Amino acid sequence: MKTAYEFLKNAGTYYLATVEGDQPRVRPFGTIHIFEDKLYIQTGKVKDVSKQLHANPKAEICAFAGGKWIRVAGELIADERREAKASMLEAYPSLQAMYSADDDNTEVFYFKNATYTISSFTEAPVSGSF
Repeated sequence: MKTAYEFLKNAGTYYLATVEGDQPRVRPFGTIHIFEDKLYIQTGKVKDVSKQLHANPKAEICAFAGGKWIRVAGELIADERREAKASMLEAYPSLQAMYSADDDNTEVFYFKNATYTISSFTEAPVSGSF
């Protein structure tokens, strides 16, 4: 998990893919955080991505940095605990202008049953799971 986290943190922006019915949906994200040995992302409950993940938690993220790319696949599970939300917001202080651990909108998800692969055109892939 730490390898995937460090790659995504270094990339800065990753792309999160979800499904809405039979239509894939992809959008840029930037929040990635480790809390209690789990890899977390953050969004708002009012956003379509939140609704999509609640309907179908299977998701995949992809990022590119330094001539390599990573794909992380798994289930994103909502964590309603204030501590998880607060930890994410402490890691990303700029979000505190829009979100609060105590509001009804902030939502964090952690990866469950996740796998990752880091690939390039010139090196053998590196894979792992968490």
